[in-house]
Amino acid sequence: MFLCNKVRLIVWILSALLIGCFAGSPAAAQIPEKVFSTDHRIDPDKKGQLSVEIDNISFFKNNEYEGKFLKGYTLPGFWLQAKAVYHPLKNIRLEAGIHGLRYWGADKYPNYGYQDIANWKSNKYQRGAHVLPYIRAQVALSDQVNLVFGNIYGGSNHKLIEPMYSPELNLTADPEVGLQLLYDSRYVDLDLWVDWQSFIFDLDDHQEAFIVGLSSRIKFNSPDSRWHVYIPVQGVAQHRGGEINTIYKNSVQTFMNGAAGVGLVWNANRGVLKNINFEYDVAGYYQQAGSLWPLDTGNGKYVRLSADVYDFRIKTSYWECDDFISILGSPFYGAVSTKEEGVLFDKPAMVYFGLEYCRNFGKGFALGIDLDIYNHLPVNSVSSKERIREEVTTSFSAGIYLRINPSFFLKKF
Repeated sequence: MFLCNKVRLIVWILSALLIGCFAGSPAAAQIPEKVFSTDHRIDPDKKGQLSVEIDNISFFKNNEYEGKFLKGYTLPGFWLQAKAVYHPLKNIRLEAGIHGLRYWGADKYPNYGYQDIANWKSNKYQRGAHVLPYIRAQVALSDQVNLVFGNIYGGSNHKLIEPMYSPELNLTADPEVGLQLLYDSRYVDLDLWVDWQSFIFDLDDHQEAFIVGLSSRIKFNSPDSRWHVYIPVQGVAQHRGGEINTIYKNSVQTFMNGAAGVGLVWNANRGVLKNINFEYDVAGYYQQAGSLWPLDTGNGKYVRLSADVYDFRIKTSYWECDDFISILGSPFYGAVSTKEEGVLFDKPAMVYFGLEYCRNFGKGFALGIDLDIYNHLPVNSVSSKERIREEVTTSFSAGIYLRINPSFFLKKF
């Protein structure tokens, strides 16, 4: 049965790639940049303009997972934002509308964020679709500094490494909301944010929860240089608690992830070969308060290599860790099983291979297709009952995504 699933998955992704190769116009970048990310720059020429903007990602993602790390599942659906956008001044942008998430075949959705299944979530539900208000106020304090209130530029915009952030959250997670500082200069890119995931009133029956994040890149030269060298420094911390909460008053929980490394880009621009990117990172995990996870400290090593060839990105990476848990990343990068309760892994390691195809049809319209192969190396799984030697397991994931983001001008004041 598993072999049949593998064959079907490979045939499906190859067919989708062939369709993409013979349609549309050339792409300028790959899925994280053109499908999942949003340009945060304010256009000063739009001063006084009022417009309506539609933003949508339709997706179909199939995860055929083996082993004890994570159960397999399929994600068929879309999210849609409809909002009014107004530029009262050349350096201020205001946005207001709604965000909705719909899975085909589902009619009941939890009210709160979808990152995990922690006990701070409410037991209240919405019917038909998961709908939230969408409000953003942004001011450009200078050409380099932007301050964002409300719905911030989240997901792939943070540029976190995959052991710290699962790209799948670009499809499934609620829009991040809180406060964000963006700084872009010749030598430093900085993203500092607070994502307020759960607000509480007095006597509420769930916990307050928020994430503080930092993602920065120190650039030794221009990213367009023949050889570009940079240092990424990243960190996220999630806090759950609340002083006015009564039920969870003594269950404060704080978790942290961090990573730092060095990267090298060769901008080859030779025929179909655009660039090659190498990066090495050291990651860490710390449970500062609480006992939600059975591990308190851990670390990991991450080595990745990618090449942009024509409209494709070919990727490979190696990951190994010791007692590491990722707050926002896939359980594949952790030492705790989310498939079988109470199972831990003794220094797991994984080799990854991936292929992306992205085609840009014009401003605001892009198609992305990807195939991911995860090879978990032999590892000991440990529980209170036994210690088992797990052999090599291979998991597959494939997805196709269509980003549609048109804007309709209404009036200039």
